Amino acid sequence: DGSFAPSPLGDRATVETAEITFSEIEAYGRVPISFTVKSILELELQSGGIDGIGIKLTNRAVPKPYPKDYDADPDSRPTAWSKRFDTSNWGLIAARSHGELVAGIALAFGSPNLDLLDRRTDLAVLWDLRVEPSHRRKGLGAALFSAAEDWARERNCRQLKVETQNVNVPACRFYQAQGCQLGGFNQFAYPDQPSEVQLLWYKSLSSSAA
Repeated sequence: DGSFAPSPLGDRATVETAEITFSEIEAYGRVPISFTVKSILELELQSGGIDGIGIKLTNRAVPKPYPKDYDADPDSRPTAWSKRFDTSNWGLIAARSHGELVAGIALAFGSPNLDLLDRRTDLAVLWDLRVEPSHRRKGLGAALFSAAEDWARERNCRQLKVETQNVNVPACRFYQAQGCQLGGFNQFAYPDQPSEVQLLWYKSLSSSAA
């Protein structure tokens, strides 16, 4: 029925997660996704060995922390997704506290024109994850990630793919903690942000939801 078991989070708060439709995309988009960049992951390519080229990530503090908001670009906001892509097969899972939408996760699936899907039918992309600042660091992101895994398994996906940037260290640590592995990077993915590096994470999914 598209619903998931309530997840007890934080100090006795109970947050319920459930799949929603794009009719609620405006409410979904009102949840902030901004954060403060306090450090970055510097990439160092290391050659040699049986694997050829390896990657070393080093966490470096930035001289002056600065805000980062992916919604600052109107074309990147949730309300613009359906204008840019075929979202008819996408998934939205929302988390509510006392009836208020406080977090959500979006999954891209079955969109032929989305390069991140690599034209695969057994891959889902974790397109977006946002949590109200007052509800962060309470386990809500992990609960949504688990729900996203179930959603992808139900569609016979073998992997979950996530795009992050080296300036979003908390997100990188989060996805690694969820069992994701760094599978690729692109130093030239963002021409308008040449200092940012695209990092691609993958989570292998079992064939069953058990």
